[in-house]
Amino acid sequence: MTRMQRRTLWTQTLWISIAGVLAVTAYAALAAVQILVWTPLAAAPGLSLDQIRGELSDAGESMSVGMTIAILGVGVVLSLVVAVVAVRARAHPVVPAMSLLSLLMLGGPGFFIASFGPGMALADTFMISAGVTLPGVRPFYAVSALAAAALVIGGVVTVLRARSAPASV
Repeated sequence: MTRMQRRTLWTQTLWISIAGVLAVTAYAALAAVQILVWTPLAAAPGLSLDQIRGELSDAGESMSVGMTIAILGVGVVLSLVVAVVAVRARAHPVVPAMSLLSLLMLGGPGFFIASFGPGMALADTFMISAGVTLPGVRPFYAVSALAAAALVIGGVVTVLRARSAPASV
């Protein structure tokens, strides 16, 4: 492999890493807004967020903001670690692509876990169903499903390319 080819692969690894970290961070940030703002406002129409938090507090419940952010933050931290390691190790672009797609795929379960406590607090306080059925939730699970599909397709393409590549001596 020539020096130019190695440089091109490193540049691809860099840009894939940057895009992946941004995608995982956007997913986590929007998930936090969905869980901590949009869902409570939908659960108690006509009340402000402060009024909702007051009702929760009066009922001995909490939105568990810190825990929600911590759970969603795990994906962001892992994406940064993957990106830094891939770029510093000059990994093939497939490595950060597959790793970051895996984190996006795991965003769905992470979203569910992060929303469980706040959802139960809202359900107990406002006597609503704890199941998250808002239309704004579906895109999170769709992104995770698309990331899973991209992982499968990427794996197949990688294997097929490796099989068709000329053997190196």
